[in-house]
Amino acid sequence: MVSVGWLDPRAVALREAMEIEMGAIYAPSFGQYSQETQDLLTSAFAVDSSTIVATVLAVVGSASVAHAGLRPYGDGGSLEVKKVVVDPAHRGRGISRSLMFELERIARERNAPSLFLQTGDLQPAAISLYESLGYRLIPSYPPFHLLANARCYEKTLSVQ
Repeated sequence: MVSVGWLDPRAVALREAMEIEMGAIYAPSFGQYSQETQDLLTSAFAVDSSTIVATVLAVVGSASVAHAGLRPYGDGGSLEVKKVVVDPAHRGRGISRSLMFELERIARERNAPSLFLQTGDLQPAAISLYESLGYRLIPSYPPFHLLANARCYEKTLSVQ
């Protein structure tokens, strides 16, 4: 795992590929929302780089194959996991699990009491990963509460 800035070109490339993949998966359901709601959600999915406190890449050989970030969530010191993506050619090898362990390590170093994240119901592999790591399903938090297919999770962290 390598720590980089949110705007590192390798991180940007992985997020752009993720946006294309997620756009194709969720386009049919996204179109059912009003333009106002679509605009709000588009804004929510865009991440202000100044809010990111950590960005991690998984590197295999010389290739950056996975990405995730953390930003503050709420007022209690918790963090939100953002933009978890593994290159399709490298899925099924435990990279996403290692990436999540690294995010949890960073969060513990920052004394974060918990991690939050949002995914969608059309991503069963992501849902399975998060649940297997001890994330529990919670009510969808704003603005994702506007999405019928949003799945939000929380994991309470123990300080080590």
